[in-house]
Amino acid sequence: MVPAEPAIVIHVNGTPHTLKRSLSIPELCNLLNIHPRLVAIEYNGEILHRQFWETTYVQGGDRLEIVTIVGGG
Repeated sequence: MVPAEPAIVIHVNGTPHTLKRSLSIPELCNLLNIHPRLVAIEYNGEILHRQFWETTYVQGGDRLEIVTIVGGG
């Protein structure tokens, strides 16, 4: 029998979240009910450009800041 992967803990906007497995950024947005087109994401202290979202998977200990983009002038 193959042992189950251990849960991982990430922090989103300072709040810990326990995940059953590593998720891509779009999967994480879906889980958190966040519309990905309306946010910017800082991943471990660096702005994560949208072109890398599909291939970036969160790992235990990662810290994300997800902010809503607002228009105006």
